[in-house]
Amino acid sequence: MSFPCAMSEVPLKYKIALSLIPRIGDINARKLVSYIGSVEGVFTEPYRSLIKIPGIGANLARYISERSYLSIAEKEAEYVEKNGIKTFFYLDNDYPYRLRQCEDSPVLFYFKGNCDLNAQRILSVVGTRNATSRGKEICEKIITGLAFDNPELVIVSGLAYGIDITAHKSAMANNLPTIGVLGHGFKTTYPSVHKPVANAMLKNGGLLTDFRSDELPERNNFIKRNRIIAGISDATLIVESAITGGALITADIANSYNRDVFAIPGRIDDIWSAGCNNLIKRNKAALVESHEDIEYFLNWLPAKAKQPVQRILFTELTEDEKRIFELINKEEEINIDQICRETGMPIHKLSNILLQMEFNGLIKSYPGNIYKIVY
Repeated sequence: MSFPCAMSEVPLKYKIALSLIPRIGDINARKLVSYIGSVEGVFTEPYRSLIKIPGIGANLARYISERSYLSIAEKEAEYVEKNGIKTFFYLDNDYPYRLRQCEDSPVLFYFKGNCDLNAQRILSVVGTRNATSRGKEICEKIITGLAFDNPELVIVSGLAYGIDITAHKSAMANNLPTIGVLGHGFKTTYPSVHKPVANAMLKNGGLLTDFRSDELPERNNFIKRNRIIAGISDATLIVESAITGGALITADIANSYNRDVFAIPGRIDDIWSAGCNNLIKRNKAALVESHEDIEYFLNWLPAKAKQPVQRILFTELTEDEKRIFELINKEEEINIDQICRETGMPIHKLSNILLQMEFNGLIKSYPGNIYKIVY
């Protein structure tokens, strides 16, 4: 098997085309590139070879071989370049590391704005479109509290009515970057009444979508975009939700990614708290009542002045353990995702090493997958 070529050599239209192949999806798209060995090769591989790729088969091979979507991709590439839209492809070095850990994350998405998608702390805040005044007040209070202790925090939501737009506005009111994940392309703003907010977000945050520019807001699109909301953040907060709804789908996806989920409890007879109460009841979300609760669970406590510490030497450590120990010692406290990014180790290997180091009394784990040195 050959390996994918450097992404800088791949024309944008082929990256876009990979995301447009009908009925393929993000997981199978990755399989195609892996088995064929290059992105361009997907569009030149003969039908007889495509049907032999596991998970593809005759029907999907016909869709791939048809290739009429190449002309659509070329037009989309022109639109993207003309309008200064940034693209993130799953093999690019700058693809957000949190999304990279999600098997079904988009092979390509589009972004407008100035926000760091690899920011140290990112929280998704979602909930019902029919938010109550209580829900909005709680959302605003929590984000205001988080902003005071975490001025670099990024707030992610879906630009919808209710809790979503409240979260975006609260973030901007507290000078926090905020990202809206859309269920449509950039030629549309839905709901249109939120266009002024969306434009303001471009100055401190941004808009993100994995739909091409002329894609309209369809119901299934909003369900699909929820995986990005759940995957791009460290945790997801559900403020209000009925017993069914998009916020609960986002919570389920976040749980499948092994991300923290928090929920605001409510009265047992309140239909807009039923979803949150049920998540807590089924241990699918941690009960939180304030920003301090979220900070505790994620170990996002206010930074303390660093004290000089004596360097500790362990002659019996392996080379990987030394690298990890020195990194944690340097940062004083560090999230497992950052360790993974800094060391380049696969998450499964890193988890085993960290566990062994904890057994040996070298480090200690804290809520939010945070690690510190034991002195």
